[in-house]
Amino acid sequence: MNLWINAILYQATWLIAIAGAAHDCWWAGLLALAVFAVWQLATSSLRRADVLLVLSAASIGFGVDSAFAQTGLLTYAAATPWERLAPIWIIALWMSFALTLNHSLAYLKTHPLFASALGGIGAPLAYLAAAHWGALAFPAVQLPSLLLLAATWAVLTPALCRLAQELCLRSAAPSFALHGGPQ
Repeated sequence: MNLWINAILYQATWLIAIAGAAHDCWWAGLLALAVFAVWQLATSSLRRADVLLVLSAASIGFGVDSAFAQTGLLTYAAATPWERLAPIWIIALWMSFALTLNHSLAYLKTHPLFASALGGIGAPLAYLAAAHWGALAFPAVQLPSLLLLAATWAVLTPALCRLAQELCLRSAAPSFALHGGPQ
């Protein structure tokens, strides 16, 4: 049941963030993420791994989507805090995606080719849907942006899955005190 709730909360966060951005309410995605994160972290047996993954995804997402903004491959609505950097609402989406990788999308951690295909196909479709809603805009010729999004996410999705897997393993490893024994 928790896997379904995780998937539903992720989709709800996506919809709220996109609709909010389209209506210049950049904070809507952040608020939806907060609700999702509070629920997920309260119910997760992988809390430490989830938090570290969310923070990593926020950093990666900021870099990737800022590069898209800087190069003009995407223009974001509700571009808070700065027009030429990844807006807060899209970073919230990266963070919410990270909250699925140990839960509703955990399957992808052991299937990197499927993760790559899902990222390479799903991400451009999600960005297109966001553009349709008015949350972002592509340049007049969309194909180069879509191809770059596909390639980027085809690499990043399995990489994030691998990171999720590593963080889970580290979180499960026993800690050692200064004397070298388990705690």
